[in-house]
Parts: sequence; structure tokens; C-alpha cells
Amino acid sequence: MKSGLLLGLLCSVVSAAVYGQEASASAAAQARPAITIDAAAARHPMSADIYSQFIEHLGRCIYGGIWAEMLEDRKFFYNVTADYRPYRRLQDTAFPVVGASPWEIIGAGSSVTMSTNEPFVGRHTPVVRGPSGLRQHDLGATAGKAYTGYLWLKSAGDEPARVELALTSPGAAPQVVTLGRIPSRYKKFPFTFTAAATTDKASLEIRVSRGEVLVGTVSLMPSDNVSGMRADTLALLKELKAPIYRWPGGNFVSGYDWRDGLGDRDRRPPRTNPAWTGVEHNDFGMHEFITFCRLLDTEPWITVNTGFGDAHSAAAQLEYCNGSTKTYWGAKRAANGVREPFDVKYWGVGNEMWGRWQLGHMQLEHYVLKHNWVVDTMRQTDPDIITIGSGDAGAWSTGLLKGCANHMDYLAEHFYCQERTNLMAHVRLIPEQIRRKAEFHRKTREELPELKGKDIRIAMTEWNYWYGPHKFGELGTRYFLKDGLGIAAGLHEFARQSDIIQSAFYAQTVNVIGCIKASRRNAAFETTGLVLKLYRQQFGEIPVTTETTGQLDAQAAWSKDRKQLTLGVVNASLEPMTIPLDLRGARLSGPGKRWQIAGSDPMAYNDPDETARVVIEQSTAPAPSGSITVAPCSVTVFSWPAE
Repeated sequence: MKSGLLLGLLCSVVSAAVYGQEASASAAAQARPAITIDAAAARHPMSADIYSQFIEHLGRCIYGGIWAEMLEDRKFFYNVTADYRPYRRLQDTAFPVVGASPWEIIGAGSSVTMSTNEPFVGRHTPVVRGPSGLRQHDLGATAGKAYTGYLWLKSAGDEPARVELALTSPGAAPQVVTLGRIPSRYKKFPFTFTAAATTDKASLEIRVSRGEVLVGTVSLMPSDNVSGMRADTLALLKELKAPIYRWPGGNFVSGYDWRDGLGDRDRRPPRTNPAWTGVEHNDFGMHEFITFCRLLDTEPWITVNTGFGDAHSAAAQLEYCNGSTKTYWGAKRAANGVREPFDVKYWGVGNEMWGRWQLGHMQLEHYVLKHNWVVDTMRQTDPDIITIGSGDAGAWSTGLLKGCANHMDYLAEHFYCQERTNLMAHVRLIPEQIRRKAEFHRKTREELPELKGKDIRIAMTEWNYWYGPHKFGELGTRYFLKDGLGIAAGLHEFARQSDIIQSAFYAQTVNVIGCIKASRRNAAFETTGLVLKLYRQQFGEIPVTTETTGQLDAQAAWSKDRKQLTLGVVNASLEPMTIPLDLRGARLSGPGKRWQIAGSDPMAYNDPDETARVVIEQSTAPAPSGSITVAPCSVTVFSWPAE
């Protein structure tokens, strides 16, 4: 995943065709809408893996989205100083980016210092001398809801220390917990609060009324967290039913040392995020990712670091995941609490190594050598893994397919699209990019003798719209109804290209250009998330030949058992449509079911802290008798039983 500066370059391949797309959209508006389906002309089954997802250590995707920790910089990466100015980017939004310590000193600034003498974790540990304290603002709390946490403390002086914690909310009495004796060695002090008010402006205070203490780490989560995950976000993720999750990046992976995410969470070192902004807390590491996947009943996909990383580190990571306890790294995994191997099948080999923004970027001929070295070394550890190269349609993908065909099972492709003013042109951006990638790979298969007898399909490991202001933190763009229409059209195109596209990973899942948005207290589906959920749960698996005219994008598919024929229809106009339907090769017995995502405003959106404006509506669908009707600006999925 690249920076916003380079996003325009990524989409430049289609920018030159903007006027052609606008003209095409205008021509489509003049054509009469119609759908023709040949249900007997079945195509290659569409892999369920196209509904996969991608999460990265970026912005509020994991921290602030998936992970339940409420505190910023809980391990005190930044110096706590009297100059309290924590927000350095996106300061005018609800979710500014922390660029300095978010901990404010209570009392005299000189009462808090940073000790580098045997720090609890990282480079230093704050020392608080009473009467004084620390507090963090801008926490989300819901009245009557319980919040649990802990902090590590030890006394730093001869005088017995007295410490209390307080959860404060504007207009409500503070909730106070007094801690017991603070020993001369670090001790973990658990605590629980019940919020007195609903607010996004709660504060956690650590008050030292007497003595001197060192504060190791602090944690605060909603008590309903599930293995450290946010319960509200996790519930929505389960509805997506994504078959695979790709992690940990993205650009992030090229500077990530996977070993930092092992062991006691409180002792894992905080680092500067190597690719993006802020601090990488390392609270969400290998074990947490595997737990996340198990909770969602999904397959883990791990991308290894081929930027600043090397083949031996990648093989060690693989051994940690899949090795027996008799291996060096398998024994380390067991020591960290899990004896049984994780059995991770999917391994991405690097991320966007063709991009100059990528840490460790190198020329194609050099990267071919590195890719093969990494895969050869990993396969010595586990020969059964599925490996995916990091491609980019053009000279880079051609070079990898020529030089690495024996060292990859799939080749990754990425694309992001911006915005078009014409609704139909905006919707068409996504399927056009998917088609472009597929056509490139088909042509390359014909031209390269190295691919003879091989079936290296596309793994579309990042795809989405990406434009607009960051409402939900770094890259936390909002999506609108028109974007949901484009994602549905993209799913139709994946069905049309099912013979060559094996998997697709919507990027990213939560907050960061995500299909789910999470505020401090709530989580909700974006319009794009509603579409992904609907198609994953209701659309068929065996595409059939489907033709459309007018401002439509439609695709039909049989269910796996061929007992249901489904039809997805995108109406990229602001008018309702009664569409002539010519169905051949099947007899439908009706009535069936109909699911609709629609609205009069293409710019309608959902916000986690507000009542949903865009929803999935279900109704009965009569058996088609020559036509179907769809709402304006809509995505509609029909399902009819077949005789």
C-alpha cells in the first residue's frame, strides 16, 4: 500500500482514458437498459477467496479499530514533558494523529521525569513524584459500561507511595480506585471502572498523592473485549465471512521485525511505525493475528519482509508458525503458550517491491534473485506452503513471471481508484481496472514460454477506491453509496474473470480506506462493507454469460448446487428502472428473494455514531416474467429457485 502522493501515479494508467470513460458513460445513458442471461453457459467457478480482506499496521485499522486498547502510547514511547501538544497531524478532525506524548502532567511539569535506568520497556520509563500525576484525554466511554485495565508500578523512593486512578467524564462524578501498597519491584495492579456518562471526552488519571513511583505500562479496554479485540468490530467482521486475511502489510511489512510481536505484550518494544506515522505498539503480533483468524474462522495469510528483511528471517518466521516443538522456532512458539503449529498455508513474498516508496526497493533483476532466494529458503522449512509474488502489471510482473515461475503459486496485483463526477464513470473505474489486470495476464501467458503448462493466477491483494479527506484518522476515508455501487460492479467483474483471478483482498478492512468504520465507542458497515457482506452471503459461485446495456452492470451466477440462480444488478442512474430480462437455459419456479442497497443520494453514507442511512433491505422477488424492477442508485441481488 503506497502513500497518497503516489496514488495518482497508480491510477494514471486510467486517467488518460477519463474522457473516453465519460463519453462511454454518456453513451450508456442513451442506450435502453436490458439484461440477457444464458444460464446454460456456465463459466469457471468463482473462488470464494475473492471476498478476502487485508489489514495493515496503519492508522486506526488495528489500533483503534480491531484491537480494543483505548490508550495511546501506553508504553511511553514519547517523552512525557510539560509541553503538552500530542496531536501533530489531522488536528482538525475527530481522530487526530499523535506525534508527541498524549500523557498530560497533572501538577508541576518538573514532577515527571523519564528514567533510562533499567526501563520497564523501550528506552525509558516515567517517574512521577507526588503530589502529581499523569492523565490521558479523549477516551470514549458509554454510560453503564464496564472498562477493565491494569498498570505496572513500582516505588522509586523510601517514602511509601499512595496512588489512585480516576476515570473522569464531563459533567459526571469521577470514578476513583485507590491502589494498595506500591512495592519496590514492579507489580501489576488491575482495576475496573463503570462509566458514569456517555462521552468521547473521558480521561484516565494516575494520581500520585505521596511518594515517587515508576509507571511501567498502562492498559484500558472495554470489559467485553474478546481476546483483546473490540467486540463491536469483531461482530461485523464475522458477518463479512472473509475466507482469508492478509497481514501485516502493506508498506509496513518492509520495515517490520516479526520478532517484536512475540512474548509478553507489556514487554514488547514500542517502535516508530516504519512506513506510516505514529508508534507501533507491537501489542498485535503473530499470536494475536492467529487468534484473530481463529475467532473469525478464516485462513491467515502472512506477508514476509523482503524489504529490509532476508530469506533466513522469513524461514525462521515460517518455522515459528508451522514447525514442531522439536525445531528451534517451534519450541519458541511453545514457550509463548502454543504447542500446536499454526499451519499457515499462504505466504506473501514481499509487498510492492516494485515501488520506490518501499523500504528496501531494488531493481527488477535484483529482486528476482531475492524472491527466489526467499522462497527456496522457506521451502526448505516447509515445502507445502503456497507462495505469492509481489507483482505490478507491466514490465515488473512480466519479469517476475519469467524469472520466478517456479517459485510462486500466485502473483499479487494492486490497484486503487479515485473519483469521477459522472456516476456511471465512477462505478466503471473498479471493473475496468480488474479487467485490465486480467487481460494483461492472459496476454503474458500467451507470450512467455516460461508459463507453458503453468497456471499462475492473480491474487488481487489490494483493491478499492481511495480518495477524500481522512475522517477516521490516517487514510480513514469515508465511503458513499456510489462507492458501494462500484464495489458491486467489481465483484461482477471478478466473476467474469474467474478463470484467472483466484483471490482478492479488499483493502483495508477497518477505518483505513475500510469497509467498516469504528469510532471510539461504536462500529458500523460502510456502504462498501454492506455490498461485500451481501454478495458473500447471497451471490452464487458459478458465473454464467450475462450481457447488459444501458446504465447497468449485471452478472448472474448459479449457487454451488445449481438449485438457485442469483443475479446482481447495479443501477448507476438516479431513476428507477424496469429492465427487460431475457433469460435462457433455465426455468425458474419463483418466488425468490431480493436484497437491495439503495438511496436517492449517491453521496449517502453511514457513520458509526449515527443511525444508518444505507442498509440492506430484503423482500420477496416474484419469478421474472420478462422484466425486473430496481430502485435508483442501487445494488440489488435476486435469488430464484430453479426447476
